[in-house]
Amino acid sequence: MIGDQALSQGSGGTFSHVNTATGQFQMDIPLAGEIEVDAAVKAARAAFPAWRDMKPGRRRQILDRFADLVEQNMGRFMKMAVVENGIPMSTMLHGMGPRITSWTRYYAGWADKIEGLVTGTPPGDHFEYTVPEPCGVIGHIITWNAPMLSLAMKIPPSLAAGNTVVIKPAEFTPFSSQLFVELALEAGVPPGVVNVLPGGVPAGAALVCHPGVDKISFTGGPDGARAIMRSAADTLKPLVFELGGKSANVVFADVDIASTAAYCAAFGLSNSGQGCALPTRLVIHQDIYEPFIEALQATMEQLPYGDPLNENVIVGPMVNASARQRVQDMIDAARASKVGRFLTGGVVEGGQGNFIAPTLIAEADPYCPIAQKEVFGPVLCAFRFRSEDEAVALANATEYGLAAYVQTNDLNISQRMVRRLQAGTVFVNQATPAFHAASPFGGMGISGFGREGGKAGLEEFIRIKGVGVSIRPD
Repeated sequence: MIGDQALSQGSGGTFSHVNTATGQFQMDIPLAGEIEVDAAVKAARAAFPAWRDMKPGRRRQILDRFADLVEQNMGRFMKMAVVENGIPMSTMLHGMGPRITSWTRYYAGWADKIEGLVTGTPPGDHFEYTVPEPCGVIGHIITWNAPMLSLAMKIPPSLAAGNTVVIKPAEFTPFSSQLFVELALEAGVPPGVVNVLPGGVPAGAALVCHPGVDKISFTGGPDGARAIMRSAADTLKPLVFELGGKSANVVFADVDIASTAAYCAAFGLSNSGQGCALPTRLVIHQDIYEPFIEALQATMEQLPYGDPLNENVIVGPMVNASARQRVQDMIDAARASKVGRFLTGGVVEGGQGNFIAPTLIAEADPYCPIAQKEVFGPVLCAFRFRSEDEAVALANATEYGLAAYVQTNDLNISQRMVRRLQAGTVFVNQATPAFHAASPFGGMGISGFGREGGKAGLEEFIRIKGVGVSIRPD
């Protein structure tokens, strides 16, 4: 959609969308190419001055109405999520759905609260202050594993700050972005302020390279980010990256084994492990390792998986056949290399959908590929530790640094671990990434840079202008 006009065809060709749970064809999606990207950026640039100069109170009213519409249409969004990429309905009902609404409403409230500062009032003949300004046109390349959450984390703060946007969802998750933009228009966001162009890598590359785009926000993987950085170098375009993780979950000996094992299984394997901040590396104290693994395996083998429309299902399908094959290849290579004990799973399930059984590798080599690379599939690797120092070393033994987890009833241990773990966020005692709109979220290392959430997430889409004023004496 460019402005308020939906595209029936695109220069990028078409994509045949398939229901990942059933293998059934759904529809052909027109894909954007360089022509459509150029038109969308021009529409965003044309709409920028009026949106930037709109009174902040009026902009807030529009975004509040937008949040109302998002909340009212959450049922439609949740069903779209299931048919787009197989996110289980249980995940939408109990996690992502409410967060999408809260993020949209939180940033609507920021629209009339963006303030500058007086930075210097020296005695004499001048004073200095700052003016916060929108960056301009923001190109958003959103993730396929949770496209609606990605939209809510990126678009409302961009709009609240006075920017206009061009959104590039993945070709196989186009539906929710289209509805998101339609609701923005219905709320009163002027045409051209929000544009959406489903497309593949060429569309993303065109957006990054376009001289009319002032900043890029990207959620994806390190390889894609490296390509974007190389392209953005020509225009020195600033970037925000959230690039996934390989998060450790450190389990100390004082936990309740049954409840903690249940949490580790259900959360670590939610959405088939297709989550950037999921704790897929379990670092378990030697004293409870065997009973914990036993409880973990039993829980994993009982996790409901299958039809994502079933509200009891925890583990749904992989996003598509190529993702399923990629994960299966990693599992097969790990098994052939004898990197650990395969206790359950590791096989492709029958039928037409893209399912892989939840997989547990105990006594895993912490430095083998499947323990170091982001699998983005239903695979957990478990290691032993004996001392706190060893736990920290194992947890930090990865290039990623998005999130980390600690399970212990000892407050002193938990706070020491929070300081020592190399991650953008640390979650303690069965806490999960709530993605609360007021909390900053982002990583370090190859998990990226920049933050989404809270005031920090708003400031990613603001640039500060300094002003000095000379005061002439009478």
